[in-house]
Amino acid sequence: MDRLQFFTPVRISRGQESPVEEIYSVAEAMGFLRKWPTGRRGPVYQCAVNCCSAALAGRMSAEEARKAFAGFARITRLLDEDMALPIGGENIDSVHALRR
Repeated sequence: MDRLQFFTPVRISRGQESPVEEIYSVAEAMGFLRKWPTGRRGPVYQCAVNCCSAALAGRMSAEEARKAFAGFARITRLLDEDMALPIGGENIDSVHALRR
């Protein structure tokens, strides 16, 4: 497996009318971030860009960059709900309880 591939893709959802997009690598995450509107680029965006850049340069692991990108997606409300489900068969009510 390529060292810049994610073990698990980050699933991006732009709403119920749009298909879910899966981001499989640091390069794909960086491509997504480059298209992000300039006026919406805050500190969480910059952190994700910095982590992806560091991973591309070999100074950070792909999984660390994935965590930063997934955090960006969560903060911007693009992270698909399925990504937030806990492993182990717990139901959606447990997830919402954790978010409160």
